[in-house]
Amino acid sequence: MIELRPMSRADLIDVVAIERLCFGDRWTIQSFTSELENPASHYHVLASDGRLVGYAGYWLILEEAHITTIAVHPAHQRKYLGECLLLHLIEEAASLGAKWLTLEVRVSNSGAQKLYEKYGFSALGRRRGYYQDDGEDALVMWTENIWQADYQARLRDLRQQLDERLAVSSGT
Repeated sequence: MIELRPMSRADLIDVVAIERLCFGDRWTIQSFTSELENPASHYHVLASDGRLVGYAGYWLILEEAHITTIAVHPAHQRKYLGECLLLHLIEEAASLGAKWLTLEVRVSNSGAQKLYEKYGFSALGRRRGYYQDDGEDALVMWTENIWQADYQARLRDLRQQLDERLAVSSGT
């Protein structure tokens, strides 16, 4: 059983443990606490069978949602949970007035890039030396206007496909 809900301070020990497994010491409990206090921030956790296995967040500034992070515990990757988090962020941001989405992704992370492209993101720029841990570049990816009818139809189709995959993988 998958549950998506807003992140709370009570989640932060588990969130930071997943953060360390996925990204190293990039964000701390204090970093996430600051995000939870920021009115522009929207952070969520994903639990599977009652255990926190992922998290994601974005900043909503006017009509732009900037996805800041998505992570799934390594033992739970390749089960469509990252896609579930991404789709949730897109749907929520749209419901709150976002017309465009943006994010940065490591140039070496082709798997994430393919997922983002599936959801209409295109690489429109590059930030040289963006990642502090190793100086790797980031691709800057953007969507078209997510309120357009063709994007909304695409999102509905992707939601249906994801719901079917999740039902099959969970045995329901």
